[in-house]
Amino acid sequence: MYTGLVALTWGDAVMNLELSDEQEAVRRLARDFVEREVAPHATAWDRAEEVDRGIVRKLGEVGFLGLTVDEEYGGSGGDHLSYCLVTEELGRGDSSVRGIVSVSLGLVAKTVAAWGSEEQKRAWLPGLTSGEYVGCFGLTEPGTGSDAGRLTTRAVRDGDDYVIDGTKMFITNGTWADVVLLFARSTDAPGHRGVSAFLVPADTPGLTRRAVHGKLGLRGQATAELVLEGVRVPASALLGEEGKGFSVAMSALAKGRMSVAAGCVGIARAALDAAVRYAGEREQFGKPIAGHQLVQELISDIAVDVDAARLLTWRVADLVDRGRPFAVESSKAKLFASEAAVRAANNALQVFGGYGYIDEYPVGKLLRDARVMTLYEGTSQIQKLVIGRDLTGVSAF
Repeated sequence: MYTGLVALTWGDAVMNLELSDEQEAVRRLARDFVEREVAPHATAWDRAEEVDRGIVRKLGEVGFLGLTVDEEYGGSGGDHLSYCLVTEELGRGDSSVRGIVSVSLGLVAKTVAAWGSEEQKRAWLPGLTSGEYVGCFGLTEPGTGSDAGRLTTRAVRDGDDYVIDGTKMFITNGTWADVVLLFARSTDAPGHRGVSAFLVPADTPGLTRRAVHGKLGLRGQATAELVLEGVRVPASALLGEEGKGFSVAMSALAKGRMSVAAGCVGIARAALDAAVRYAGEREQFGKPIAGHQLVQELISDIAVDVDAARLLTWRVADLVDRGRPFAVESSKAKLFASEAAVRAANNALQVFGGYGYIDEYPVGKLLRDARVMTLYEGTSQIQKLVIGRDLTGVSAF
């Protein structure tokens, strides 16, 4: 991969595209893990609408749930490019498993590490990074998806506690989670200025979880509706300052979009591998279909999308690791990679023809899994608004 390309330049930044020995080792570890623990089960998990929960401990044991988190808190350290390499491989194997890492580590553990008090870090990070605990990100509500600043879940101060009431929807890891990074309106300030973030243990009385079944894709993922009725948490559960929860959420999502983009590269790679393999085996008109020009066109389009999406994603990782602004670049990567994953899976299905339409073959699942990537952690339309606002200086919100 990119063995002949040494560096890429944008602005005043130069990024070395040759992976270090350590990064190559991380990628090999992830690839071997996926081949052994994920890929053989992906179809069965999809059909059953349930991933084997034992995979969480295995992800923790190999260090994937602690990437970029300080070893002091149980993490495995490493840089964000290594994190992207791992999420790409997991996305190649099964996006439902990739989502476990992207949410429990990417949205929850990393956010606790960035915004949490020392007490909160000690309480939650060792369990999250080891796989003892699973985290979920409680932002989306039945009536507020893209317009998250208008969420209606309420957290009312009562002495030394907050009492929380509301409903969250489409929460990844929701039925498995041990802790919910929950966003609720705690002041009367308008819009996003009244939102605060809380770390809520999932076994807190009044918190009910209902599994969401019948999804088009990510069927193995533990997706849930969360209902909070008089959920009481101490003031120490507040993550960051009161009224700053929207900033907490947006900072988490900016990095989360990088993770989704990397997972989309994995989906596109899986589509490419499947299409190339099948095209070499399937014969029509007296020769393998790989010898037909229009089939080669479908495959070459996938290959270009894979490389372009990966480069955009690696740029985000490089910016994060150098402490540079990255939010807009993350939106660009997420937008392109998610749409590219849909194109790639659709092209691969076309290569497979009728066989691509049954789940004995992998490409139908890839297309179903890819489609939601354009919806969650910010729809494609939201990413375009973020990018457009940055370019024009005019807000469309």
